[in-house]
Amino acid sequence: METTEKAYETERGTIRYWTGPVEAGRPWLVFLPGLTADHRLFDRQMEDLSGRFNCFVWDAPAHGRSRPFTLDFSLADMAEYLYGILAAEGISRPVLVGQSMGGYIAQVCMARRPGAAAGFVSIDSCPMERRYYTGAELWLLRHTERMYRAIPWKLLLQWGSRGTAETAYGRGVMQEMMESYSRDEFCALAAHGYRILSQAVAENRTYALTCPVLLLCGEKDAAGSCRRYDRNWARETGLPLVWVPGAGHNSNCDAPEFVNQAIEGFVRSLSIVENRNPSPVLK
Repeated sequence: METTEKAYETERGTIRYWTGPVEAGRPWLVFLPGLTADHRLFDRQMEDLSGRFNCFVWDAPAHGRSRPFTLDFSLADMAEYLYGILAAEGISRPVLVGQSMGGYIAQVCMARRPGAAAGFVSIDSCPMERRYYTGAELWLLRHTERMYRAIPWKLLLQWGSRGTAETAYGRGVMQEMMESYSRDEFCALAAHGYRILSQAVAENRTYALTCPVLLLCGEKDAAGSCRRYDRNWARETGLPLVWVPGAGHNSNCDAPEFVNQAIEGFVRSLSIVENRNPSPVLK
């Protein structure tokens, strides 16, 4: 599958992103990888779904090929960069597909730009509203750097790959992405990401999701309290929650066929696409 790599200049550094073949009138899927992950996290989605939808994926600021990039940005800054890139590309009302940290960026973008998204697919991500988190959880998010730096790099690579994925493919992709950083880069980036997440949550803002939403979560997701957050999110809001069989935190890597079918079924249920040969929405 051919992709086109492009660059977006900011005052802090250059953001790299990729688009697949573009066909007028097709809905856009915007893939947003999680913390420390890069565009390779969504390789299986770009390969499979680019034939039926226009697809976009980025390396978030300070991730992957979007380096060097000054680590003084917030989640709001990331959301504005994303919006700026989409506007520059003429991408209107996409479906935002965010994995973990990518889902937080999507929620902030939608809160700052109401109506900008036609839909939102959360993959192993969590709600942004303060009521879902304990004070202890927010404190831990703000104080992760010493913990990361205390772990030997080889052990951190092993924990990072095995803690986020259940399959050989998923673990291999995660380890490759982690190995693209130096130990110091990885620890600083992870700590910064958790810190700006805790800061955004502590602002105690309302993140009303006014577009259609699909929550996907690996049934073996062991990253923090993601499964608990998602159960509470679905229960309190009525949003549909689909458990991805046998998958860990990077469920789109562990079960790409299942996740791709769920995404396609969701997108084809929206008014932005003619419902030709739809895939069923998974339950």
